[in-house]
This record gives sequence, structure tokens and C-alpha cells, in this order.
Amino acid sequence: MCRSIKVLRRPEAPATPAEVSAAALQFVRKVSGFRAPSKANQAAFDAAVHDIARTTEHLLQHLRKEKTI
Repeated sequence: MCRSIKVLRRPEAPATPAEVSAAALQFVRKVSGFRAPSKANQAAFDAAVHDIARTTEHLLQHLRKEKTI
């Protein structure tokens, strides 16, 4: 779906808040079909980006590291 969104869970360094926010923005743009929303839709667009970024941060913080054999 969003091929250009980079992987945020990587072993060498955790994702920065800016990276999480950029990925959330890109996701909302893809799902909504709008690169930039109209003024009437701006609040909903911004709220979605915020919610997705917050949920992504939660996910990344709570994923357990898998053991490799």
C-alpha cells in the first residue's frame, strides 16, 4: 500500500517522533486520497495523523524483541 513509508522498527536505532509523524501523515494521505485536505477537512485530517502517530508510538514501544536462533 505505502511502499515509500520506511520501516520504523529497526535494531540499530529507535524511530524518532519526526519519523513516526511523517509515516502517519503519509498513511493518512494515502488512505484519504488527499495530499492536502480542504479547510473543511483539515481538523479531521490532522486528528487522524495525530492518532495514528500516537498509536504507532505505542505499538513500537510495546513490541517484544523476537529471539533469533
